[in-house]
Amino acid sequence: MSIAGTSLEVILASATAAFGAQVFKCFIYLALRKPVNFRTLVHTGGMPSSHSALVACITTSAGLIEGFDSTLFAVALGFAVIVMYDAAGLRRAAGKMAGILNQITEDIYMDRQGQVPDRLRELLGHTPFEVIVGAFLGVVTAYVFHYKLMMG
Repeated sequence: MSIAGTSLEVILASATAAFGAQVFKCFIYLALRKPVNFRTLVHTGGMPSSHSALVACITTSAGLIEGFDSTLFAVALGFAVIVMYDAAGLRRAAGKMAGILNQITEDIYMDRQGQVPDRLRELLGHTPFEVIVGAFLGVVTAYVFHYKLMMG
């Protein structure tokens, strides 16, 4: 049974793109900070955007299978644009706000060290470059998956 041109192709390709982006984050973290940190496999934010890789791969796969003039491709593209805009816009802004709130909290609790509340996560979103790299990874993954499956 071949999965070429089926929904299973889309699912496997997009999962591979998202997982590949997370693994790539581990290598970047290792190169920049040295100690191995496997938490980067499940954290949001950072280079490249796994959300962008996932939705770009879904969109490209839909275009390759159903046609780039299909309704399915148009819907997937709209979904992808919203997700990537959110990753670089809203979630990035929320991460910046978390940093400000963490600083305010530290200032307020400066003389009460044992009572400091847990810090908020600051790395939530992505820079536009991280989103673009993630999207590129997703497109490439979709093409590689599709043409490898079609040839063999």
